[in-house]
Amino acid sequence: MTTPVRLAVLGAGLIGKRHIQHVLNEPDAILRAVVDPTPIGQKIAAEAGVKWFASFAEMIAVDRPDGIIVATPNQVHVQNGLEAVEAGIPALIEKPISDDIASGERLIAAAEAKGVPLLTGHHRRHNPMMQKAKEIIDSGRLGRVLVVNAMFWLFKPDDYFDIAWRRQAGAGPVFLNLIHDVDNLRYLFGDIAAVQARESNAVRSNAVEETAVVLIEFRNGILATASVSDSVVAPWSWEMTTGENPVYPKADEACYVVGGTHGSLAIPSLEIWRNPVKRSWWEPFENERVDVEDQDPLVLQIRQFCKVIRGEEQPLVSGREGLQTLKVIDAVKRSAASGERILLN
Repeated sequence: MTTPVRLAVLGAGLIGKRHIQHVLNEPDAILRAVVDPTPIGQKIAAEAGVKWFASFAEMIAVDRPDGIIVATPNQVHVQNGLEAVEAGIPALIEKPISDDIASGERLIAAAEAKGVPLLTGHHRRHNPMMQKAKEIIDSGRLGRVLVVNAMFWLFKPDDYFDIAWRRQAGAGPVFLNLIHDVDNLRYLFGDIAAVQARESNAVRSNAVEETAVVLIEFRNGILATASVSDSVVAPWSWEMTTGENPVYPKADEACYVVGGTHGSLAIPSLEIWRNPVKRSWWEPFENERVDVEDQDPLVLQIRQFCKVIRGEEQPLVSGREGLQTLKVIDAVKRSAASGERILLN
């Protein structure tokens, strides 16, 4: 039997509470502590039957976990990550790994210098459906992939914006939602060379965007479009098509479509479309749905974190990978502001 990994969760908000529950239910892990300065955090720790600390410094003075999960507000991700690195403790940091590129670079450099594993919480890469989609694409069944379309279209109700920060720059669907889709696309198709974007806030007129369209150029020559809007009633988004989070209704639709010279793929259904004999627009189609086991990627992410801590695996989504995805989102915002095509390093 493998000794369970001792984990602490920093932050007891919405995603922090989900991590806490998953760690409590995970045979490979033991929840050692909840770190959160609020009375709610203290209450959640008591309900879980674990130690409570108001800060990382308070925790490390009396208890040393094997790893930490950082689910604190975005603006303190780097601070928490640097605390973990200084203590030599591996950290799984919720996305985005930082709220700006420079501080993210500083965190990654510190971790790499000390050899401390950092993981970014882009949990969708852990979804077995995503891993099967990558397997299909990499197998060549679609031929040479040429074009991709990704959609995040849904309607956030008006009372969602009653909270002031959700109306302010940086809180729109590009940073909050499209970042997930960009990370998925990077996982499936590789590094991105350039982006060009446009934004609109024509409906609510808040300081933050509500709609954006992005042209993405991958280094391997694939072209993609990604469109995001939180102001349209529609089923074409990861949330509405995958069933990953049961709080959202599920529609049997696609949020991504992938076009290749010998076939096309719909995600998340994993439906492959091909001409059975001759490739031609006059020829009939055959289609096949590839089956895959349904598992919670947040659970799988924690299991992989435990393996990384034990030295059994490399991170599926490293801190540097998370930073590269953030750099794409930063380029999208800069392109939307300037109207220019932005090259990525």
